[in-house]
Amino acid sequence: QVQLVESGGGLVQAGGSLRLSCAASGRTFSRYAMGWFRQAPGKEREFVAAVDFIGITTYNRDSVKGRFTISRDNAKNMVYLQMNSLKPEDTAVYYCAASERLGSPSRLETYASWGQGTQVTVSS
Repeated sequence: QVQLVESGGGLVQAGGSLRLSCAASGRTFSRYAMGWFRQAPGKEREFVAAVDFIGITTYNRDSVKGRFTISRDNAKNMVYLQMNSLKPEDTAVYYCAASERLGSPSRLETYASWGQGTQVTVSS
């Protein structure tokens, strides 16, 4: 079981940027597909972005609209989410997730390991 710890959240004004980080334990990090999800108050948890073990990325373009970039550093067991041009509707708790199995990168059920979440608040 991989352990995940998110960091980098905080309060930012609309139009600003944040970079979220996710630190993973385990010796087989390079074999995991990694994803970012978010959940706003009163909303369902939704897919944001994912990167597989080859490096292929997937985005929820309806919500991200080209503003976010996911990346990973296998040597450091880290995955990142660079968020630019932030909007108030981006306000949510952001979760890092890991998967060892094949499946759709946008489905919650694909991921067996989850971090505790980090709060992102975007003011208008």
